[in-house]
Amino acid sequence: MTEPEPGRDQGPASPPGHDPWAAQAVAGSQDGGGGPAQWPGEIRDGLLVAVPTALVTGVLLALAWLWWAPRVPLVKRGDAVLLADSEGQQAVGSDGTFLLAGLALGALAGVAVHLLRRRAGVGTVVGLAVGGFLGALLAWRLGIWLGPTQDVLARAAEVGDDVRFEAPLELGAKGVLLGLPFAAVGLHMFCTAVWMPRETPPPPAELPHWQSPRWHEASGRQGGDEAGGNGAGGADGRA
Repeated sequence: MTEPEPGRDQGPASPPGHDPWAAQAVAGSQDGGGGPAQWPGEIRDGLLVAVPTALVTGVLLALAWLWWAPRVPLVKRGDAVLLADSEGQQAVGSDGTFLLAGLALGALAGVAVHLLRRRAGVGTVVGLAVGGFLGALLAWRLGIWLGPTQDVLARAAEVGDDVRFEAPLELGAKGVLLGLPFAAVGLHMFCTAVWMPRETPPPPAELPHWQSPRWHEASGRQGGDEAGGNGAGGADGRA
């Protein structure tokens, strides 16, 4: 059995200065990798989405709630202010109007952000969620401020006994505030999943070749010598 000759170069077959692991590390750093260097950009994107979303959706939702919400009628009788229709469902209708209008505006906001910022990252989604929730809060307070007066007793004294007047706008179920941000984020993610172009998967990692071709040549010669020796021995035995 022939041993590999000493002094043979058995180093890596890669060209000098080529390190596949270093190349993969550089490629990962160029892709971003979610490192701290990306956070300022994500925060900026979130603010650029959250501020206009809160302002636009807040004002539009407040106006829609003010115009379409059913009014709760009140009446003054003596020193008491009572519901004019004790079995009415206007208060529930007010909450439902706020929820439906919030869902519609949230859906429009999600589609608009997707169209304007197609290559956005996680900062845009977070900004959309935060902006939608702040917009719902703004609409709630703005709608109450623009609606009928909050001073019910002063209004009752002004209109007199047995005269109907409108109660101030109010939300009985505060959970309807989440309709706008949920619709915005949901439609944005849906549009991204359906229409966003698929990225080409990265090529597989290049594995280093630790054994040189000369080592393989020596191994091949060694295997050939062994095969030749076995053949000669077999011939001698038969002879």
